Amino acid sequence: MSPSIDSQPAPLLDIVRAGDRDRYLAALYAPEEKRRDLLALYAFNAEIAGIRERVSQALPGEIRLQWWRDVIEASQPAAVMGHPVADALLQAIDRHKLPVQAFQNYLDARIFDLYDDPMPTRGDLEGYCGETASAIIQLSALVLEREAALQSADTAGHAGCALAICGLLRLLPVHRSRAQCYVPKDILAAAGTSREEFIAGDGGPNAPRAVAAMIALAREHLSAFENGARTLPQSLRPAFLPLAPVGAQLARMQGREKDVLSAGVDISAWRKHWLLFRRASNGWK
Repeated sequence: MSPSIDSQPAPLLDIVRAGDRDRYLAALYAPEEKRRDLLALYAFNAEIAGIRERVSQALPGEIRLQWWRDVIEASQPAAVMGHPVADALLQAIDRHKLPVQAFQNYLDARIFDLYDDPMPTRGDLEGYCGETASAIIQLSALVLEREAALQSADTAGHAGCALAICGLLRLLPVHRSRAQCYVPKDILAAAGTSREEFIAGDGGPNAPRAVAAMIALAREHLSAFENGARTLPQSLRPAFLPLAPVGAQLARMQGREKDVLSAGVDISAWRKHWLLFRRASNGWK
């Protein structure tokens, strides 16, 4: 496969390339006629995920989320001319009959990003991941091949949890710097720490244990995804390509929990490219 970007709309490309490099690369392996709608989904996701960084208080963020709810509910592209992401997203929703409720659930889940409330339980974290990352994967699959996507919802669920938890681990230093904590209270308690201790200073002596538990949780979902991914049709492969680096990223974090807390841990860009290419070519076998 040789990805091309020549015919794709510049605003969507620029937003996704800047805000979500892995999904940008994954979209380039999709059939050309599907890329614009995938990029619309990914640009929407990048726009919403970046709201916390662009607002100083939660209320403006909630107003922004409500604007998106109204736009999606109205489903009237003419009403938002001049906003390339909104226009492209509404066109994708209409073209592929994407479920509007999935977007509303996504926006509801993203309210959590605007506040510093604790994540209560592992189940709450998995629910958050399911309504956000898993939903984007499943919607992408619907764009690629609707009938096949309807059979892959469980696989998309595990994929989104693995992808999102890995992403949260990579962003731990950023979240801790602004007193945010996505690590559930029950995982923190089991590790012998608390939200307050975890986000302060170096996180305390038991913070690495909480990080290790999050890595284990991500691995659990990654394993479940990989079991289901063996039977994924090639047509759906691009929707799941953002998972390609996750195994290597989690392996690099293992044993470096203190670095995950303070500096962030990731793999090199060239290795991500290679893993994406390998999965795009061979899938998960």
